[in-house]
Amino acid sequence: MSLLLRAGLLATGTGQELENGWLVVRDSWIVEVGSGPPPPADSVIDEPNCVAMPGLVNAHDHMYQWATRGYVPDGTLFDWLRALYPVWARLDAETVRVAARAAMARLLLCGCTLSSDHHYVFPAGRRAGIFEALVDTARELGLRFHPCRGSMSLGQSQGGLPPDSVVEDEAEILGHTEDVIDRYHDPEPGSMCRVAVAPCSPFSVTPALMRDSATMARRRGVRLHTHLAETLDEERFCIERFGRRPLELMEDFGWTGDDVWYAHGIHLSNAEIDRVAEAKTGIAHCPSSNMRLGAGACRVEDLVRAGARVGLGVDGSASNEDSNLAAEAHQALYLARMRAAMLGRDDAPRALDARGAWRLATLGGAQCLGRDDCGTLEPGKCADVAFFRVDDLAHSGVADLVAALALAPPARAQTVVVNGRAVVREARLLTADEDEIAREIATTSARLRG
Repeated sequence: MSLLLRAGLLATGTGQELENGWLVVRDSWIVEVGSGPPPPADSVIDEPNCVAMPGLVNAHDHMYQWATRGYVPDGTLFDWLRALYPVWARLDAETVRVAARAAMARLLLCGCTLSSDHHYVFPAGRRAGIFEALVDTARELGLRFHPCRGSMSLGQSQGGLPPDSVVEDEAEILGHTEDVIDRYHDPEPGSMCRVAVAPCSPFSVTPALMRDSATMARRRGVRLHTHLAETLDEERFCIERFGRRPLELMEDFGWTGDDVWYAHGIHLSNAEIDRVAEAKTGIAHCPSSNMRLGAGACRVEDLVRAGARVGLGVDGSASNEDSNLAAEAHQALYLARMRAAMLGRDDAPRALDARGAWRLATLGGAQCLGRDDCGTLEPGKCADVAFFRVDDLAHSGVADLVAALALAPPARAQTVVVNGRAVVREARLLTADEDEIAREIATTSARLRG
């Protein structure tokens, strides 16, 4: 069976933008791309009033946090975490399932086709079924998924930030991580699920767990992910406890290389940016979360100029309140320019352009996640495509339509195709009932607040 996808403009992500463009899909793979009169196909999705681009890639998220949005609206990261750890201690598999359905539904509706999820909260006595709920929900909704088995082992009694009620025994962490790799990790091209190993942060796990996790991940051929250089509080913690800056710690622990990506990467020196780029380590830039928490601005333009792999993430919705990758491309564009202007640079309006922002949201994220089969629209790549309307009030009449979508980020995609299957049409989710998801998350969030 063949599927023809057509759009008024096809932005392939390779530098090629085709008016009246189309692509042909067979067995979930793109087999042909062109413009003008298309070849025949068994079925057709035709969106002449849309720009089609590669499905967006979410390189960092905490989906369980959809159930705890709106807490500590004016606090720092550490203030926010200290307030939320006791709430998260009440998480169970059903709470995670409901929150993940909401987060994934919102991502799909906004054009995201591939998402990671960094889940690191496994409360004592409540771990059963949590990771399974994440994987099952992605399968139900049709999202290409990279769940990260996160962890916290350094509780307050040992000098860490999280309370002891939300940390785990390190042997149990490693054992369960091996188990979920065995059960869910698919390394094959076109995989719909790949597992990563993801101790949470330097202030919530021990050096031993960081080293052991890296050893296990490389033995099993899976990727490594953690938070790094997000705040000055984190930097002070690392220097006071270990006498090392955060990136120096990662280098000591063996946490650099092309199989590693960090979330945030805000507080990096010039030399550290060069080292990240040289090691081919990825950075997931989370502009809305960083601004919401007052953490700072990632030096995206410097990282890109140095040759680093940089993607975008929505981060947890409790520090963002939304999961819209198109909005993150918009925020990344403006934040890069503002940072350059504050440094007095004359080229501030060119610090990052619209196509560069979309590259972060597509190919850059795919590179962070180690996917050479996603991130562009060309033969041999996965058929993951997002269609955005440009005949609406926000975009109609704009000369440069690709720039228009970055400057005025769409609230929803018109059509979304994942793995050759339409999961969103006419801006509505096809794989679940959006209203039901909204009711479930409202009930669950109220229960946690109580």
